[in-house]
Amino acid sequence: MENEFLRTKTILIVEDDVSSRLYLNKILEKTGASLLTACDGKEAIEIAMANPGIDIILMDIQLPLIDGYGAARVIRELRNDIIIIAQTAYSLLGDRERIISSGFDDYIVKPIFPQQLIEKLTKYSQ
Repeated sequence: MENEFLRTKTILIVEDDVSSRLYLNKILEKTGASLLTACDGKEAIEIAMANPGIDIILMDIQLPLIDGYGAARVIRELRNDIIIIAQTAYSLLGDRERIISSGFDDYIVKPIFPQQLIEKLTKYSQ
């Protein structure tokens, strides 16, 4: 399932749950994209700052040390050029506004389906 738009991209997957991280890796490795992973918000910030080639960050909201909201704010202050997409298990009224105002470009609701994820990422890769 190589994707012409994603194969040249570097994507940082930020997910503390091992099975979810492996699931996202499995989906995205088929696109040809270069993948990096982080297990918490602090590590996500460090990786984003050390790797200027990252194009997209797929970030869980509920993370240890620094949650996704805090990590997105810090990354956005230092790197305005990066696409940050929240992944959340919650989709309540007002969540979209909070997510966008925290520095995210968009969000995707769990459970994440492969085609839905690829379409969302491709939207920002063209």
